[in-house]
Amino acid sequence: METYHVRRPAVAGTFYPQDADRLQKMIEGYMAAANPAPLCGVRALIVPHAGYIYSGPIAAFGFKLLAALPQPPARVFLLGPAHRVWFQGVAVPTHDAFATPLGALPLDRPLIKDLVARYPEFLVLAEAHTREHCLEVQLPFLQSVFDRVSIAPLLFGEVNAARIGHILCETVGDDDIVVVSSDLSHYHDYHKACQLDHAFVDAVLRDARDEVAQGEACGQGPILALMTLAAERGWRPQLLDYRNSGDTAGDRRQVVGYASIAYHENSPSATTQRA
Repeated sequence: METYHVRRPAVAGTFYPQDADRLQKMIEGYMAAANPAPLCGVRALIVPHAGYIYSGPIAAFGFKLLAALPQPPARVFLLGPAHRVWFQGVAVPTHDAFATPLGALPLDRPLIKDLVARYPEFLVLAEAHTREHCLEVQLPFLQSVFDRVSIAPLLFGEVNAARIGHILCETVGDDDIVVVSSDLSHYHDYHKACQLDHAFVDAVLRDARDEVAQGEACGQGPILALMTLAAERGWRPQLLDYRNSGDTAGDRRQVVGYASIAYHENSPSATTQRA
């Protein structure tokens, strides 16, 4: 009998609560407080991945828009930077599902196998995913807005981001959603972080990929891949929320920046909101 391989949560109890009821209530609180401008045709998000007490309120702005979709996506592509393992390419896992305290989300194994078979940039590297937090912290939010959805977790190592964006353009379906996991600047004082982060976000909104490539964000590669994909598809970005850990956790001496940005196919019905 073939073994069903489930990735167990690595940061439950540290980045977010391990108790399912407490976790669900925390996410519901963040979602209730988030008030993004209504936006039609949402196709992708950039959301942060720190501990929930720091970045959860900002991430909720993006997931609140996903909760308003008329129907769940066919699958969710999860893109994020590898923090713990160095490698060249984009790492895919060997798992069949990723678990959180709220349950398990199935992986789209045929899609993942096809990516590895067709493109040399994609490699099977389970150890890159085992302790990685950046994709895991998005899963409870996904589980809170969709009853069940399959996922394609992609961790970026050293790779040509534009090339991955072109591959995604060939791969992402009309009923799919892309979620990029990235924080912004790290450990500057509050004023400096705001300067750096607003410049970075502005470059994303202007599709200034050269400036984004020189900016400060741990998910720079996945963001650049999304920008390439969005340009080819005609998706447009809109800032939903920006704050940093000095706003959410109080200490402003060394902060980490967080933004929630949505990419959409249609014109926005309201203006951009800033925190």
